[in-house]
Amino acid sequence: MDQLALLFALLLGAVLSVPLGDRLGLPSPVLMTLLGIVLALISAVPNVDISPDLILPIVLPPLLYAAVHRTSWRQFAANRRPIFLLAVALVFVTTAAVAFVANAVVPGLPLAAAVALGALVAPPDPVAATAVAGQLGLPRRMVSILEGEGLFNDVTAIVLYHVAIAAAVSGTFSFPEAALTLVLSAVVAIAVGFGLAWTANKLMDYLGDATLQVGLTLLVPYASYVLAEELHGSGVLAVVTTAMFMVEHAFDADDVMTRLTGRAFWDVVDTLVTGVAFGLIGLEVHNVVRTAEGHWTEMLGWSGAVVGVVIVVRLLWLLPMTWVTQRLHARRDVEEDIPVSWRETVVMWWSGMRGVASVALALAIPLTMDDGSPFPARDEIVFIAFGVIMATLVLQGLSLPWLVRKLKVTADTEAEQSYERDLALRAARAAKARLKEIEEVEDLPEDVQEQLLRRAYDIGLRINPELGAEERREAQAKRFARLKRIRHIQNEMMSAARHEILAARSEPGADPEIVDRVLRHLDVRSLR
Repeated sequence: MDQLALLFALLLGAVLSVPLGDRLGLPSPVLMTLLGIVLALISAVPNVDISPDLILPIVLPPLLYAAVHRTSWRQFAANRRPIFLLAVALVFVTTAAVAFVANAVVPGLPLAAAVALGALVAPPDPVAATAVAGQLGLPRRMVSILEGEGLFNDVTAIVLYHVAIAAAVSGTFSFPEAALTLVLSAVVAIAVGFGLAWTANKLMDYLGDATLQVGLTLLVPYASYVLAEELHGSGVLAVVTTAMFMVEHAFDADDVMTRLTGRAFWDVVDTLVTGVAFGLIGLEVHNVVRTAEGHWTEMLGWSGAVVGVVIVVRLLWLLPMTWVTQRLHARRDVEEDIPVSWRETVVMWWSGMRGVASVALALAIPLTMDDGSPFPARDEIVFIAFGVIMATLVLQGLSLPWLVRKLKVTADTEAEQSYERDLALRAARAAKARLKEIEEVEDLPEDVQEQLLRRAYDIGLRINPELGAEERREAQAKRFARLKRIRHIQNEMMSAARHEILAARSEPGADPEIVDRVLRHLDVRSLR
């Protein structure tokens, strides 16, 4: 098997792991990691030959962009306090705690290298956290916090990592210089993110075609990451900034085709890139394990100590910070997503799985110092990092579904359904209000007015069938049954039309491009 065949195997696994994970009740990233480990044990499977410097630029931009699509700037702004406590403050605390312990237990490990180790294992993986949260049906407020933490903790950790590596390689460190580097990195990233997002939105209008617009959304995150890194800014923060701006301003409300195409495209990209990324984690384990030959007892002991620090520090931080946030939340009448019970706090604690960023940073540790000597304890750092990743990703990932069921932490489905009904009602009212405005300008026949009014009502009913009960209309049940029957017949009619057009594609002299264009119109019409 060569590298290309291995890539295809991972892509196939990424697709199959989603339905398998749904059946087993397990997160697909964890299954892909286990698949990577299994492949690594097969002698015919080659070692992964990807430069560590390319892992983050290839994997993170599309995953961050897809994750931002599941949130919004307003949601982030409302949750800025808990996100700051997790994504910034906790990263600093974890880095410091890991550096202190690692420097004490690992012989020959300088403090700067220990800080680099702490920085690379500090940030929980945003992809693993959101994938797990989405499959387990956690409360939306918890998912929002995990998404926000995942989007911004890499920013803090990667900057800390680069500062620590530079100090370890050169042998010098300046705190004012490090603080200035952190601030400048954020400023450059935000400037690049906003600039590219504004430019991309202008190009969207110029391109017009949905396919080209969606293709541009794939290029922009990569451009944002690379440009920010070239200017010594944070590539992660630049991508997050770009994505948030584009999500808020990218598409017109009536641009149905671009929205549908983009959503389907990014679902596919998210699934494939996530699967490959976590499959690579499993494949790298084989290479890392070989570095421990002859030192298993010592290295496993060091890894266990760091794993304990990472897990315990997160719990000791979350418990008081959740209490403080709840007290501040009670004093200030603000909308903020916070854990509301100790059970939710425990689930938040156990959701701190490490993943792609930690792997890439561990493998990117330089081999030599500025003076040409080997980087101190590099093999030990990489082994410990992978120990943390495996313990948190596999152990926590496999046990988190059981913990959620045991603690009975589930989403408030009644509140979600109520919110959906409210939105459906708003949609129907907006349609009716627009119809009334048109009636004041145009002289519509009475039968047309009645038909359009029913169409406006049906807009809300299609979104939420229970809306009719709230409207208290006479004979609602009868109308709804008739509407379902009409919809069923319409679907049958559209199905017959699509089958006829597909059959025409195989006829002699048929133009496939024209047939596909007509079929596309039918497909879009079927969704309305």
